[in-house]
Amino acid sequence: MSLTESLPSINAILNGSATVLLTSGFIFIRQGKKQAHRSCMLTAFGLSVVFLVTYVLHKILVHGVHTPFGGEGYWRLFYYGMLVSHIILAMVIVPLVLTTLTLAVRGKFESHKAWARWTFPIWYYVSVTGVLVYCFLYHWF
Repeated sequence: MSLTESLPSINAILNGSATVLLTSGFIFIRQGKKQAHRSCMLTAFGLSVVFLVTYVLHKILVHGVHTPFGGEGYWRLFYYGMLVSHIILAMVIVPLVLTTLTLAVRGKFESHKAWARWTFPIWYYVSVTGVLVYCFLYHWF
């Protein structure tokens, strides 16, 4: 299997791993385990950065050609609705994550917490739907 063929699977693994880390980080902060939360969130951020690089690399290697969706009817409507929301929120999440992370690193935890209330659910949604888009394109249809 070539790199071009492998990258979608690698990207899904990166997104899925980020989702697990986001979930763990959320649980840890609710338990007051700040260091474990920090480790999970920084690792999720790192995986998301690697994902972004490999996603762009894949688009370059396939010359921007998109994998066609094979579903029909309601599945098609569901898939494209999810895809559009995923793409829009994926663009929105970048500055949100960077702001939320910067506030934490600077020790501005009250502001960090306020931003995280918006950042976390959007980041989580983008991460989960990234894996779902992969499954819809490469496994289910």
